[in-house]
This record gives sequence, structure tokens and C-alpha cells, in this order.
Amino acid sequence: MKPLKILICGHNGQVAQALQAQFKGRAEVHALGRDRLDLARPEQLRTPLRELAPDLIINAAAHTAVDQAESEPELAFAINAQAPQVLAEEAAQLGVPLIHYSTDYIFDGSKATPYTEQDAPNPLGVYGSSKLAGEQAITAVGGQHLILRTSWVYSQHGRNFLLTMQRLLQEKPQLRVVADQIGAPTWAGTIAASTL
Repeated sequence: MKPLKILICGHNGQVAQALQAQFKGRAEVHALGRDRLDLARPEQLRTPLRELAPDLIINAAAHTAVDQAESEPELAFAINAQAPQVLAEEAAQLGVPLIHYSTDYIFDGSKATPYTEQDAPNPLGVYGSSKLAGEQAITAVGGQHLILRTSWVYSQHGRNFLLTMQRLLQEKPQLRVVADQIGAPTWAGTIAASTL
């Protein structure tokens, strides 16, 4: 039996690296970065997707720089909304499922209890708005899809809150950190295992 051919959009990100480790030996994995699959140019995604013809598409790539998204909304929307729409359209054309990762930033954070899928989104910034637009675009295409909302992703790679705090604890005798945010840190390995 031929192994499942999986396309992972992104190869250096925290979740993409965890997915590659999780699927190693279980599938034929093609983890493509910007050099071959640039989500900033959504219409250019179609040809490589059709050439690869995967059995499953996992979108682990995103514009995740929350503050930076405010100064480059066009780029954030291209990567987080328009590219997922193209991925969903091509997945539907190929008749394969799409797994896409979204974020808790689609909510405003004012709820005192954990959010559920039924809660109404209310993003406060460009990043959350662009990720919500991506969710809506995927759903509107109507193909097979799964959207997983994550929060505070961390791993041993890349840039994340945990690694930043570890580094700062080595450099400074005292830390001052904002205390007005509540989150659920999520290990990239857990996301990958749940995806599998």
C-alpha cells in the first residue's frame, strides 16, 4: 500500500517541525517553506499544489507576528486569509482534506471562562482578524477541512514566550512582565500528536 502523501505548508515553524517528527516513518512528508510555497503570494500556490498532488494538506504556516501585523496588514491577510482560501480551493479540487491552524486571537479575551467553538469571534487586531478571515474563507469553500485553534504555542525551536523567559532569566536579575493576559500555553508536540 502506498504511503499517505502529506504536504506540510511551512518547514521551520514550531508546529511544522513537530509535525515532521510526528509523521516521520508514517507518511511521505513534503514540508515546504517559502522558497517553494510562499503564502505571501497566494495565487502562486496553485501550480506546486497541483504538481505535488498530496493526499492531505496541513497548513502550519502563518504570519504570527502579532504586533508586526498591525503595520503590515496586507501581508498578514495574504498569508493568513487569502493563502488558506487557495489551499482550501486546491484541496477541494484534489478531493483531499485540509487541516489548518488558527488562534485564540479571533476572540477579544473578555470572556471569564474558556472559549468554545460556539462563541462569537471578536478579534481586536489585524492578526486575529486575518486568522478569522482565513477560517471563514476555508469554511466558505466547503471542502473537507479541520480548523484547530491554538494558543501560546511553544517548543524548543523558534521564538516563543517560554524561550524568551528562559533567556531573560539568564540575562537579568529581575523581570517585569505584563500581567493582564491569560492564556493556555500549548506544546507544539501536543498539537502535532493531536493532528496525527
